[in-house]
Amino acid sequence: MEGKALANNNGSNYKEMLRRVFNKKTAPFWLLAPTFIYYLVFWFSPIFISIKEVFTTLDGKFTVLGNFLFLFEQETFLPALLNTAFFAVASVMLQFVIALVLAILLNRKFKGQKLILFLVMIPMAITPTAVAIVWKTGLISSGWINSILQSFSVLEERIPFLGLRGIEAVIMIILIDTWTVMPSVLIILIAGLGNINEETKEAAYIFGASKWRIIKDITIPLLKPSIITAVILRMIAAVQVWAVVVMVMGFTNVPFLVERIAYYVGPVSSLPYADKLAYTYSFLTAVIVFIATIVYFKISKKGTALDRRTQK
Repeated sequence: MEGKALANNNGSNYKEMLRRVFNKKTAPFWLLAPTFIYYLVFWFSPIFISIKEVFTTLDGKFTVLGNFLFLFEQETFLPALLNTAFFAVASVMLQFVIALVLAILLNRKFKGQKLILFLVMIPMAITPTAVAIVWKTGLISSGWINSILQSFSVLEERIPFLGLRGIEAVIMIILIDTWTVMPSVLIILIAGLGNINEETKEAAYIFGASKWRIIKDITIPLLKPSIITAVILRMIAAVQVWAVVVMVMGFTNVPFLVERIAYYVGPVSSLPYADKLAYTYSFLTAVIVFIATIVYFKISKKGTALDRRTQK
């Protein structure tokens, strides 16, 4: 009898434990567990390995600044950092301004609106490799860009676009990138404009506000969440640009941070220090993106707080 009672007691304890582990409160965590495991194995593990490589020498000894000092000594590091910074700031600003103007125009209903929107969205359907091929065939001396400019008598001599270096080459990459990714910013802004109540604008018109005043004081402030989303996504992508740079200009000609990573894991991967430089570049790029995102969040919050105080 005592054994049977003990078995029943153990059974009830086991059922109680199952109830505590599997219930309505814990169900969401169990449903999300496969995702957490996936990220742990395929995302966190490579990050930990990368961080370990950044802070160890070639012979496995711990170092804090050794790999960073070696990175800073590379001839292409400073140009890569400056090119990336200029590209990120200039491209994001240019793409945002163009996308905002187009979003405000295309948010209104007029004849040909859908056709214009379709034409603007075409670059989104083209893969980065195809984009690079299209622009490289146009940027060569006998390409379609020089041919069009000469046909309209804009140029007398063909411009060697692929021979550009320094800031001129970066500006050219900015224009190519803007043509390619600006539609993605436009979609976010158009979606944000669609959530703005039209009655607010109508009330402003009734009280005599001009179109510019409505855009400045109503549309843009209400669009701020979409603006923040678009700018942060584009800023992160801009810092990570490399495919178009490499496929159009080649390695090292116009160095960028992520282009350097691709360079050290590709053409010169056999060098003994290539992996260390690639890991260090990756770590540094991630830190830059994180800091830039935090700073932009801080500025956006201060701007929102200032707007609220002004309205009061």
